[in-house]
Amino acid sequence: MKIIPNTQAQVNGHQVLTYTYNIYRNSELDEVEEHRQESELLLETKTDPNYLGYITFVYPGKLFTYTADGHDGLTSHEVEAIIENITHYRDHPGLWSVEGID
Repeated sequence: MKIIPNTQAQVNGHQVLTYTYNIYRNSELDEVEEHRQESELLLETKTDPNYLGYITFVYPGKLFTYTADGHDGLTSHEVEAIIENITHYRDHPGLWSVEGID
């Protein structure tokens, strides 16, 4: 799976992490396809066939929702595993990999 958090640029130029994470089937994409995935993140309707929906952290650590609005959906086991993985990274921001920053 490929998880892409929604971010929005603010007036000061810093990105703010939201509580919504888009889920894609992890596939080999070329640079153009990856850019297309990222450019449609904030669109209401996703056209990527690898898109599986999104998870919203309503109340981190306690309440989550999964919206299956992609071409396919996830099983409850897959949703639980993804929530655990996202929670682990949210709780340990030192693990985040940020490209282009030295």
